[in-house]
Amino acid sequence: MSASRRTTSPELVIRRTFDAPRALVWRAWSERELATKWGPKGFTTPEREMDLRPGGAWHARMISPEGKEYRQHGVVLEVVPQERLSFTFIWDETPDVEMTVTVTLADRGDRTEMTFVQTGFDSIGSRDGHEGGWNEAFDELTTVINELRVTSI
Repeated sequence: MSASRRTTSPELVIRRTFDAPRALVWRAWSERELATKWGPKGFTTPEREMDLRPGGAWHARMISPEGKEYRQHGVVLEVVPQERLSFTFIWDETPDVEMTVTVTLADRGDRTEMTFVQTGFDSIGSRDGHEGGWNEAFDELTTVINELRVTSI
């Protein structure tokens, strides 16, 4: 029975290892001018604001290659600089579905392992859609981090 209960509340876990120190990966998540540079493939993110303190609000606006806008918002739950960020995630179009995102960064020698966990999906289809979008975004995040690493040396 517990297995069927898990399928009613699917979880998304994505791990990525970046060829950069935690400080640079954290900057790409936490600095507005860097955070607006990465998102799903072909999307632009002209707005991404986050008040990086527990209880702080955040919001973002993404625009698809076809010009459709996607807005999201939430509240910051936890901030441990260069180590952990947790926040609620709500699409403006579906305000009754509140998810939680937790990003954990860990040193792996000269590299950084990011563990991304998102919970609270209302369906497996929603989880799978987020998985595709986040993986595309993390491909772009890798590019931003690599560019930052080169310019920070």
